[in-house]
Amino acid sequence: MCRKLFWLLLCFLLLTVACWQDSGWQRVQAAGILKVGLDPTYPPFELADGQPLAGLDVDLARALAADLGVTAEFVYFGYDGLYDALLTEQVDVLISALVIAPERTRDFAYSEPYFNAGDILIIADRGIRGMTDLNGRILAVELGTQGHVTALQWARQLPNLTVQPYNSADEAITAVATTTVAAALIDSVGGRLFLQAHPDAGLLWLPEPVTVEPYAIVVRRADQSLLQKINESLTRLQSSGELDAIITRWLGP
Repeated sequence: MCRKLFWLLLCFLLLTVACWQDSGWQRVQAAGILKVGLDPTYPPFELADGQPLAGLDVDLARALAADLGVTAEFVYFGYDGLYDALLTEQVDVLISALVIAPERTRDFAYSEPYFNAGDILIIADRGIRGMTDLNGRILAVELGTQGHVTALQWARQLPNLTVQPYNSADEAITAVATTTVAAALIDSVGGRLFLQAHPDAGLLWLPEPVTVEPYAIVVRRADQSLLQKINESLTRLQSSGELDAIITRWLGP
């Protein structure tokens, strides 16, 4: 009898702990509010600056919340305080152009990526489709960036590739439009923003990314039920085309 009671109490305790550890979605659902932490100083993903909050991440959070049947509520933090705010349960999720960081996965979990901020090739010559087409040409990069590092690696494989660094992404892309530079290897955010602002430059970007820098939504590691709901919602937003529409709205086609 005592042994049976012991096992019943143990099972009850394990169930209680499991429910306590993973109450994320139930908490959000009961409140009807998804509390979203962000740093409102990184356009075009989020920006307040004395104006109503707007940006790609803001639109994504609202679309995500609507799909889940709740309302998005935004809480502002400095970039360095975002993870602490989530860990101390001041917010339910972080949606703030955050790159998946494997070293943080002891305490946090990441959704499926919703945007790749890695490097892309911006070209004027439609005959360029990738690295091998750049042999014998000039490739512009922003000095000291990951794109610069990647370009130097390419140059070791392509003996006639010339890597030309510039002080900014805009200078590198402008060189493609106005000089004999064949292409620019630039992060996708800066590159797409330039093309959006200069539609008559005669340039385009290759949709196949050169490098991967995935942005994802962050939850506390214990909130696996909430993570599952977020991933399911992201899949629906992707399938419906709404996620692509949000990205295009802020970064151009």
